[in-house]
Formats: sequence, C-alpha cells, structure tokens
Amino acid sequence: MSIGRWDGAMLAALEEARAALATDDVPIGAVVLDPSGTPVGRGRNVREADHDPTGHAEVVALREAARARGEWRLDGHTLVVTLEPCTMCAGAAVLARVGRVVFGAWDPKAGAVGSLWDVVRDRRLNHRPEVVAGVLADESAALLEEFFAGHR
Repeated sequence: MSIGRWDGAMLAALEEARAALATDDVPIGAVVLDPSGTPVGRGRNVREADHDPTGHAEVVALREAARARGEWRLDGHTLVVTLEPCTMCAGAAVLARVGRVVFGAWDPKAGAVGSLWDVVRDRRLNHRPEVVAGVLADESAALLEEFFAGHR
C-alpha cells in the first residue's frame, strides 16, 4: 500500500476518533494543519462528554487551531476529518476560510461536502475550499460501523 499525501494526518484524525470512544461519543476525529503541514488543532466528538450539540470534531479542531493562530481566519490551513462534514461543520470550514477539507468516509445521510449537500462548493458563498475525499475511507467507515453495531 502506498502512503498518500494526507494519510499521516488522517491517521492522527483516526487516533482522535478512537479517543472519543472513551466517552461514548461517535468516533469522529479531526486535525487542522497549518500551511506548512504542522498540526495546530485536534478534535474529537465531545457531544456526549460535554453535553454540547456543537461538540463535533471539526468545530473542536477549528477552535483549537484559531486559538493557536491567534485569529479566526485559517487561510491556507487544511481540515482533515474522518467523516464527511455535516452542514454545521462544512459551514464552519467555509467561515474559517480553510483552504482545504480532506475527509475519509462519505456520509450519505448528513454529509454536506458532496453527498446530501455541497455547502463548501456553493457558488453563493464567499469562500470555497478545495475538497479531497476518500482518504483512508475504509478505516474511517469501519470504526463507525463497529461503534454503531454495538449501539443497536
């Protein structure tokens, strides 16, 4: 198996996703990379742990990256997440001005980066990040399938 450009960052996001299992949160993880490729934000789902409906991995990672940068604009940064972002998280990526969204598994039920909606490429918005889909998709999907199999 060849190592793709985004595999290392996705492995870090998968590590975050696995950590969400400790609080019975859906195992989704995210990492924000600065323009040089250095991780500056990490996040995992914390909706259950923090009783926070906005506690999605992407939002947590974007907030940490913005604090590290000292401003909300994340121009040139890359958001790497194990599952296709929902409408809230896709909107947050657009509003944060990230340059790229990289994700693993598609989410046909709630995905907003090409599946159900395509928020990040909506021409009516003032910013449209590049999208890279399917990075370590099987690994990301397997983690979610295993989690939900245990909750049915």
